[in-house]
Amino acid sequence: MTDASDSELIRKYRRGEVGAVDCLVRRHQKRLFGFIMNMVQNHATAEDIFQETWLRALRALDAYRDENFTAWLVKIARNIIIDRSRKREPELALDKEDGEGRAQIENMPDPTPDPAANAEFSDVGRMIFEAVSKLPPEQREVFLMRVEAGLSFKEIAAIQRVSINTALGRMHYAVERLRPIVAAEMNKTKERNGRGGQCS
Repeated sequence: MTDASDSELIRKYRRGEVGAVDCLVRRHQKRLFGFIMNMVQNHATAEDIFQETWLRALRALDAYRDENFTAWLVKIARNIIIDRSRKREPELALDKEDGEGRAQIENMPDPTPDPAANAEFSDVGRMIFEAVSKLPPEQREVFLMRVEAGLSFKEIAAIQRVSINTALGRMHYAVERLRPIVAAEMNKTKERNGRGGQCS
């Protein structure tokens, strides 16, 4: 069953083969959870949203058409994240644009990373994780959809309801913002290691 395509596994599930869902979850777990975790910055919340994403996906399988299943899951997860943000801040509509044409989600403050979750990462992984968390939310979203979920810019643009050029632009700005942050952290690490290796 593990060799079956996503579409074949979905057809099996529709015929009553419940085990097909286990294969789908295992296949998409890393990419989907990576996207969610980096968006919400909290392990418990990420697990909750991950489970809710699959529940919604299973309920909506009749609406699924043979497309990129990862992109479909990411779209569902993104909607859940936005819905939860609206409930926390009911006065803000995160996908509503401000006067400058930016989505409200870009103006939201970044959540504080969960220290327990950060402990799971290596030094380099934690450094990148923290650098990504400092990106404006819409840029972070594009970066994670591309890097974590492996979506095409066409798929990202469709999910965000923007042009491909806008999605490409957001990725470009994300990379440009990350480069100096990562470089600075790398230099700090080298300096610390250099001092630690000196004899007194």
